[in-house]
Amino acid sequence: MGEFLDFPTLVVIVLAVVVLWRLRSVLGTRTGNERPPSVHYERVSRTRSDNDDTVIPLPTRRSADDDAEAERRQRKIEAEIEKFSNGKAEVEAGLREIVAADPAFSPKSFIEGAKMAYEMIVTAFAAGDRKSLRNLLDKEVYESFDAAIAEREQAGQTVEFTFVGLRNIEITEAGLDKRNAAITLRIDAEVVSATRDPSGAVVEGSPGQVVSIADEWTFLRSTRSRDPNWKLVATNELD
Repeated sequence: MGEFLDFPTLVVIVLAVVVLWRLRSVLGTRTGNERPPSVHYERVSRTRSDNDDTVIPLPTRRSADDDAEAERRQRKIEAEIEKFSNGKAEVEAGLREIVAADPAFSPKSFIEGAKMAYEMIVTAFAAGDRKSLRNLLDKEVYESFDAAIAEREQAGQTVEFTFVGLRNIEITEAGLDKRNAAITLRIDAEVVSATRDPSGAVVEGSPGQVVSIADEWTFLRSTRSRDPNWKLVATNELD
């Protein structure tokens, strides 16, 4: 034993114990309950941003891009209003009212949607497709279309119908009716239509012959609604 515990060796052991104890007291130990560094960092970051008045937010490229995008959209809408108002001051003023109430409104997008809606509605009416009509028409207009379909069904009539295309579509009226945006269109279309009785005899129209038709349709949509779809609220057959 004496060989191992001579005085110099004891001094070294004591010094080592003292050094280890000092390191433990300075560095501490992990207990498994330490706060994750990311949580601590988030708290510090929030405290500085909330309470340190000397922190000055730097301008970002995103805000500049947003401003540029807003300017581009404004120029685009101005060009669309000028184009689709066709030089009519009342229509131009009405479109501006709608844009002011609903910044997401686009005359061009509306016209494109109206073209598709027109084809869908006249085709669904010829086919007696009430389900499609119900989603596109105002209640009163739907009831009118439904009555016409029912009358045709009672008579045993069938319709052969082909939508050929649109020759012209233009806005004739536009504006706000309280919270509702209302737009009236003149629509000139070409179709092939023939109605046959139960025996197959043609009672209206001409099979295989393209004819021109003209309608005046009014669409309505609440500017407060999240639903982007417009409803057909009035129709008028033009000569």
